[in-house]
Amino acid sequence: MNTSQPAKIESIWPGLEAGVPKPLMPYSPAIRAGDWVFVAGQIASDFKTGLAPEVLAANPNLRGELYLQGHYVLQNLANTMKAAGCDPDRDMLRLWQWFVSERPNLQDFARGDNRPHVSIHPYLDAREELLGRAAVPDSALGVKELLCLGTRVEVDMICRTDRHEPQPIRDDSTGHTVGLTRGDWVFLGAQNAVDTAYDAANAADARTSTTQTEAWSDSGVEAQTDIILEKLSGLAATAGSGLDSAVKAEVYIGDPSDFAAMDRAWKRWFAHRPPARVVIPYMGMGRRGARIEIALTLLKSESPLGITTIEAADAPPGLGHEPQAVKAGDLLFFSSQMAFDASGKLAEGMVRNPNFPWYGSPGKAQMHYMMENIARICETAGTSVENITRRVCFHSDFQWFAESIEAWASYFPDSKPASTTIRLEDPLVVPGANTLLDLIAYAPD
Repeated sequence: MNTSQPAKIESIWPGLEAGVPKPLMPYSPAIRAGDWVFVAGQIASDFKTGLAPEVLAANPNLRGELYLQGHYVLQNLANTMKAAGCDPDRDMLRLWQWFVSERPNLQDFARGDNRPHVSIHPYLDAREELLGRAAVPDSALGVKELLCLGTRVEVDMICRTDRHEPQPIRDDSTGHTVGLTRGDWVFLGAQNAVDTAYDAANAADARTSTTQTEAWSDSGVEAQTDIILEKLSGLAATAGSGLDSAVKAEVYIGDPSDFAAMDRAWKRWFAHRPPARVVIPYMGMGRRGARIEIALTLLKSESPLGITTIEAADAPPGLGHEPQAVKAGDLLFFSSQMAFDASGKLAEGMVRNPNFPWYGSPGKAQMHYMMENIARICETAGTSVENITRRVCFHSDFQWFAESIEAWASYFPDSKPASTTIRLEDPLVVPGANTLLDLIAYAPD
């Protein structure tokens, strides 16, 4: 464990006077670390009775539940940002949006059909009302379940409050804003391999559009990964960066078996210094035929901020072609954290003995195992576990949530990281793993 004095991070608690309910579980609504602000996931709950009374529509034909939930969630996020000293029109860098849907199911994922069958337009109406048309890189994914029954959307974000002005990055083929730069940093939102310019030009021709999207469905995950990374490479270049300056990748796939095909392409595009990478399976994707989506965080090519690959000798290597973590500037980005060993399979002792099915706490055991590895990686990077600022936790089943978060909280005697918790399907990329963590830590020099 690292015994050095942790750098100063601060929990942000807007309070009930700001209209933001106090979380039931051990996490902070937001964390400030230097100029960074990490805002925890918000759901449409008052954390007392379940769904907040404000989101229960008196007449669902006037305002549907997704609009009302989106409005409640985004209002709380805006109030939390203000409590942290952030300007919602200027300081948002990255936005994640998680939508609950019964589809795709396991059978859909297995055949490569990742469509969530959810219209998010009511949510987008609420977003425009509360956040305006702010150009912020985002992702919108379908997931299985959130922690409060009846909640349909969870949203979290990263903000920055430095002196630099954000500059939008636009896709020349569509005119859409797909990312932004802020000082030395470049943020590119989730991209897929579907030719959006083609689809838009042929939207009136249902037969042609269907033919095009079916062709994409036949394109394998490896081919789509190549297309997306080529697209991201071009967008990065317009921002004064390149894939060799990528520090963190979020990769959203459908079936866990898609990992291997994605990784083959990854080795070609990131031959020398791959970014930290979190690969999340069972993601519903809004574009017909999309098998994979990728978002990137990069530094500008001329940035004086250093990029350091972190490899702790006493922690398992990353899954596939990824390092354990990457330090860039004052942040430490982790690759996927699960309870796997050096061979990539589930570590010993992480599940119950089938002959003693009522013994043991696999949620707690797997979290402790991950946290010890995370502590070693932090120490190698010159920081500590207490400086973790953002956590997104994905469970294969919510039966593991309570014991897992109890183990997690024991590592944070003071400020608890901002947190978002999502339920996926089972099994994960590592069969037997019940928890997947996506983490960022503060690591100033």
